[in-house]
Amino acid sequence: MASAASDADILCTDLVRIFRVATGTGPDVEVQALQGLNLRVEPGELVAVVGASGSGKSTLLSILSSLDKPTAGVARVAGHDLLTMKEKERVAFRRRSVGFVWQQTSRNLLPYFSAAENVAATLAVAGRTRGTPARRARVAELLDLLEVAHCADRRPGEMSGGEQQRVAIAVAIANEPRVLLADEPTGELDETTSAHVLEALRAVNHALGVTTLIVTHDPGVSEHVARTVQIRDGRTSTEVLRSTRTDEHGAEHHVAEEYAVLDRVGRLQLPDEFVAALDLRDRVRLSLEPDRVEVRPGRIQEGRPSDAGPDAEGER
Repeated sequence: MASAASDADILCTDLVRIFRVATGTGPDVEVQALQGLNLRVEPGELVAVVGASGSGKSTLLSILSSLDKPTAGVARVAGHDLLTMKEKERVAFRRRSVGFVWQQTSRNLLPYFSAAENVAATLAVAGRTRGTPARRARVAELLDLLEVAHCADRRPGEMSGGEQQRVAIAVAIANEPRVLLADEPTGELDETTSAHVLEALRAVNHALGVTTLIVTHDPGVSEHVARTVQIRDGRTSTEVLRSTRTDEHGAEHHVAEEYAVLDRVGRLQLPDEFVAALDLRDRVRLSLEPDRVEVRPGRIQEGRPSDAGPDAEGER
C-alpha cells in the first residue's frame, strides 16, 4: 500500500545493493554496486543524476523503477516502499505511479504501432480515459505538448531518433504519473537532438509538475536542469545547484554552486577536479576555522607534513 511517510517523491536513505557474481573457478564474489547512497527529490523537481560507467547509477534506476530490489536501506518512490511492495502493488506502481523513458527505442515504443497508437495503448492499460473520443483527445494533447503531432500516424521506423524519444516521453506521461524516470534518454542522439529532447523533458516538468529524474553519463545534461547529483563509487558525492539571480542593476546572472554531500557518519567525497588540482593523495591536512573547514595537501616528508608552517621548527 502507498505510504505518506515522506513528503519527498523520491527518497533513498543508506541504500545498499550487493550482487553475487559467479567466478566459475571458486566461491562467488560479492560486488557492492550501491554503498549507502542517499538521495531526496522533492515533488515537482527536475534532477539529473550523473555518473561514470560502474558508478551505480543504472542500479539506482533499476531499484527506483521497481525492476530490482535493494539489499538494505530505504527506497521510496511516489509514496511506495520499494522494499516491501508485493507483486500486485508493483504492477499497479508501474502502471499508474511512474513513467519510464529508456535509452533504447525498442523499450519505449511498439514498432508496429503508430505514435498515436502507442500513446493510446498506454492510456488503455492504465485505464485513465473512458471512451474513444476522450482517448483521442488525450493522445492529441500529449503529442502536441511534445511537438510531435506530425508523427501521429508514423511508426517508430518512420521517425527520427529525436522524434522517437519525444513520442516516448508522451507515452511515459500518458498515465499521469507522479514520477518520471529517464535512463540515458539522449544516449543514442547527437548533441543538437539531445538538447531538444532534454528541453522537452524540462517543458513537461514545467507544464505538468511531474517529478523528473534523469540518469545519464553525459555531463551536458547539467545545462538543462537546476540540480545535478553526481554519483561515484555507489554513493552520492556532490551536488550542483543552479539559479538565476538579479543584481542591484537589474541584470540577471546564472549562478552554479557545488556542494559535497555529507553522509550520516560524516563522510564526503571531494570532486575529482579538486583532488587533481591540488594533487591530493593518501591523506590530507584539515583545519577548523570559525566558518569553514580547510583541506590542504598533507603528504609526509621526513616524519612531518610537507606543508608545515613557518613555526614548525620551533615546535619540535
